[in-house]
Amino acid sequence: MQAYRDNPFEHANESRPSDLQDYYDTVPAPHRLSGNYSTSSLPAGASHPAQNTGDFQGGIPLATGPFSSSHSAAASTPYQARRSSNQPFTAESTDNLPAPAGGYRMADYGNTMSRDGSNAMSSATEPKIETYGSRGGSSTWMEPKAPKSNRRKWIVMSICLAIAGIIIIVVTVAVVVSNNHKKNSTLSTTSSSTSGTNSGSGTAQTNPHDPSSFTKDPNLHQSFYGIAYTPVGSQLPDCGNSLEAVIKDIQIMSQLTKRIRLYGADCNQSALVLEAIKQTKVDMTVWLGNYPIATDNNAAYQRQRDVIKQAIQTYGTDHVGGVTVGNEFMLNYVNANGATDANGAIGNTGAQILIADIQDTRQMLSSIGVSIPIGNADAGSYFNNQVLQAVDYGMANVHPWFANVSAQESAGWTADFFAQQDVAVANGLSNKPTMYIAETGWPTKSSDTGNANNGPSTASEANLQIFMDTFVCQANKNGTGYFFFEFCDEDWKDKQFGGVEGWWGLFNQNRTLKNVVIPNCQSP
Repeated sequence: MQAYRDNPFEHANESRPSDLQDYYDTVPAPHRLSGNYSTSSLPAGASHPAQNTGDFQGGIPLATGPFSSSHSAAASTPYQARRSSNQPFTAESTDNLPAPAGGYRMADYGNTMSRDGSNAMSSATEPKIETYGSRGGSSTWMEPKAPKSNRRKWIVMSICLAIAGIIIIVVTVAVVVSNNHKKNSTLSTTSSSTSGTNSGSGTAQTNPHDPSSFTKDPNLHQSFYGIAYTPVGSQLPDCGNSLEAVIKDIQIMSQLTKRIRLYGADCNQSALVLEAIKQTKVDMTVWLGNYPIATDNNAAYQRQRDVIKQAIQTYGTDHVGGVTVGNEFMLNYVNANGATDANGAIGNTGAQILIADIQDTRQMLSSIGVSIPIGNADAGSYFNNQVLQAVDYGMANVHPWFANVSAQESAGWTADFFAQQDVAVANGLSNKPTMYIAETGWPTKSSDTGNANNGPSTASEANLQIFMDTFVCQANKNGTGYFFFEFCDEDWKDKQFGGVEGWWGLFNQNRTLKNVVIPNCQSP
């Protein structure tokens, strides 16, 4: 890939506001997978057990450690509905009780029923005092009693109501369980064969045993240079991804782009993506990712390095564009240590940690006879020059939303920022690393009203449409390498971060295209 050396939008509006020096991605990045921003229940400083590097299943190296999906499934406890213990209804008849000697009669308490179905006497009501009739006729004790048939009728009605209530509860539980099963089946399955329509998209697999035989969605166009992608369920410790789900994703994304990038390698995602590309037989290149953490004694880096090595040994590099070591590592390190300058003393200290991992990755690839580009991804204004000098490419996160830029000006601002803050810096270094935009896009909603706008514009599908219409085809025309953020919404980000973090997808999480029109132009 050739490095882009000039402003990709030469005719950008010069008067648009561009706060280039003060752009800081101060909110947690939507794609963070580890460390302080991880969904893992383990503390940031704890080492995760190493993933298996030797077992295979169906030709795919699978992690069988404590973070594998099979372990999670076995360890989980299925939901069991709490059962109620119902006592049988009873009633004692007082039809034949003899009259008491004290001259009292029972008060008329109506037909109030106790919990067990018998007539109950309220403790708050005292019986009326009356005398027996002393002359012929029946005793006044027996006058207010309810007929036996009425009492039985109430008992029967109560039993019927109880049975009806139980039936309603059973039916409700069955419907809820059925709906949950359908929802889970949409996103994650256990088989590598797929069939039918692709979860609401216009893509359908025509041969259930051949993932390469699928119809194309006429609403999709291969217009994007690249797309940022994380398979659903690829966060430790849960690891709920599956080959079938990734195959469905690849079938759709292959109609949008020829390139995707990953952020990390946990939960076997590198091998799953490469296997899906193999089975679908699509023209797709993937940039693998390793997400190191500065505070875990390099455990996360080493764990991911080993599974990346295994995936490359299994699938080769025909569909691998490079290995990206670090994602916003410098941003996290500098902020965590109370600094702002990625090239200051604190920044240079963090850079040495990252450079050691970059060099180790080169040695790992060399040990298996592989030579592919090694890169680094970070926030657009947080690249450390020493890190850039150690890599073959850099990937810059450039988000007009977080820079408080309007949707109408977002494309021009993105081009200006990238050219001045990233491309120009890289061209000034001796190795001149190729620079890409690692992620750029526009959120379509917010989970709370406080984050629903960035000042001049709102998070909406309409504004995503504006950004796509003004950025995608123009960037293609000018040779800018970019990875659009992102393929689909991610529910786990919304749960962990809130705001707009989970709502950046071109597609909803169920793989249905949002209410937007994909630009129709050919990507490079």
